[in-house]
Amino acid sequence: MNKTKLLYWSVTVAVSGFLFGFDTAVISGADKPIQLLWDTSPLFHGTFIMSMALWGTVVGALWGGVPSDKIGRKKTLIWIGVLYLVSAVGSGLAWDPYSFSIFRFIGGLGVGASSVAAPMYISEIAPADKRGRLVALYQFMIVFGILMAYVSNYFLGGIGENAWRWMLGSEAFPAAAYLLMVLTVPESPRWLVLKKKDDKTARGILQQLNPQGNIDELMKAIHHSEEGKVHVGLFSGKYKWPIMLAFLIAFFNQLSGINFVIYYSPRILEAAGMDASNALASTAGIGLTNLIFTMLGMYLIDRSGRKMLMLIGSIGYILSLIGVAWAFKSGAEGFYVVLFLFAFIASHAVGQGAVIWVFISEIFPNSVRAFGNALGCGTHWVFAALITLVTLFFMEMFGDNPWPLFGFFAGMMVLQLLFVLFMMPETKGVSLEELEERLVGKK
Repeated sequence: MNKTKLLYWSVTVAVSGFLFGFDTAVISGADKPIQLLWDTSPLFHGTFIMSMALWGTVVGALWGGVPSDKIGRKKTLIWIGVLYLVSAVGSGLAWDPYSFSIFRFIGGLGVGASSVAAPMYISEIAPADKRGRLVALYQFMIVFGILMAYVSNYFLGGIGENAWRWMLGSEAFPAAAYLLMVLTVPESPRWLVLKKKDDKTARGILQQLNPQGNIDELMKAIHHSEEGKVHVGLFSGKYKWPIMLAFLIAFFNQLSGINFVIYYSPRILEAAGMDASNALASTAGIGLTNLIFTMLGMYLIDRSGRKMLMLIGSIGYILSLIGVAWAFKSGAEGFYVVLFLFAFIASHAVGQGAVIWVFISEIFPNSVRAFGNALGCGTHWVFAALITLVTLFFMEMFGDNPWPLFGFFAGMMVLQLLFVLFMMPETKGVSLEELEERLVGKK
C-alpha cells in the first residue's frame, strides 16, 4: 500500500474540515463586538448574525449530495474552497449586518457541503482497516480549526475596534491554501466506476494507492455492489435502517449542546464570573482539550470501535453536563464550570466527535452514499442551526444562571446512551460493500 499517497490525499481533503472548524468557532470572538457595533436585538443577532452561517450549512449539507453525485467528489471539494474564500473576505469587509449575514451564509454552504463530500471521499479511498482513523482526520482538522480560531481570536482581540474583521478575514489564508492543494487529488475511484463507468481511470488510482494489492478483486467487489440491483431512491423504504441510524446519530450530536458551547463559550464563561479576557483564554483551552481528545479518539476508533467510543462519550456527556448544571445552580465558583466544560469537550471529542462523520460516511450503499451523507449531515446542521438560534434567547432569559439548558442537554444524552446500547451497530474493519449487505437487509 502506498501510505504516503493515501495519507496525503486524505489530509488534503480533510483540510476542508479545518476551514469548517475555523469558520464555526471564529464567530465567537466577533459575537459581542458585532452586536454592539450594529446595535442588534438578541433575536435579530441570534437569527441573522450567529445562525446565518448555520442555515447556509443546512442548505449546503442537504444539497451537497447533488454535486457530489453529478459532477464528482473532487469538483465539489474545489467549489467548497471557493465558497470558503469568498465568505472569509466578504465577512471581514462587511458593511452592515445584512451583507455580513450573506457572506456568512456563503461560508455555511461550504461547511455543509464539505461535511458531506470530504468524509465520503476519504471513506471511498481508504482500506477498511484504516477507514476509521483516516475519515476521523476530518474531525481532527475540525477541532484543530476550532483551536486556531480561538487562539487567533485571543491574539487579535486587542488590536482595536476592527479586531473582529481581522478575526473573520484571516480565514482567507487557509482557504486559499486548501483550494490550491485540493486541485492535486484524484477523483474517487468508486465514483468513477459507478457513476462515470470509467474503470480504466479508477483502476489506475487504486493501483497508485495499493501497488501490491489485488485490484481485480476490489474492482469486482465494487461492481458486485451494483449487479442485479434495481436502483431506487433513498426514501423508497429500502434504506430505512441506515436512514434511521444517520438521523439519530446526527440528532443526538447537536442535542448534546456542543455547538451551543462552541458558539457561546465566552458568554457561558462570563456568566460563570470570568472577565472577557480570561473567558477568551479559556476558550483556547477548550479548543486544546478538544484537539487532544480527538487525537485519542482517532487512535482508538479502529481499535476499540465506533460503538465503544460512543458509549464512553455518552457517559462522559451525562456526568459533565450534570456537573455544569450543578455548578451554575448551586452558585459554585467559575472554576467548576470550566472544569466540567473541559470534561464535556473531552467526552465529545473522544465519542461523537470522532465517530459521527466516519459512521455516516460508512453506512449507506455506494449507489446512494452521496444522498445518504447529505441526509445525515443535513439533519446535523438543521439541529445545529435551531440550537444556536434558540439558545441565545434562553441565555438572555436565564441571565447568569443557564443551568436548565445544561440539564436539558444531559437528559438528551441519556437517550443517546440508550440509542448506542440498543440500536447502533459496530462498523469497524468492515468493507463498504459488506456493510451494505449487513445494513440494507436489516429489518
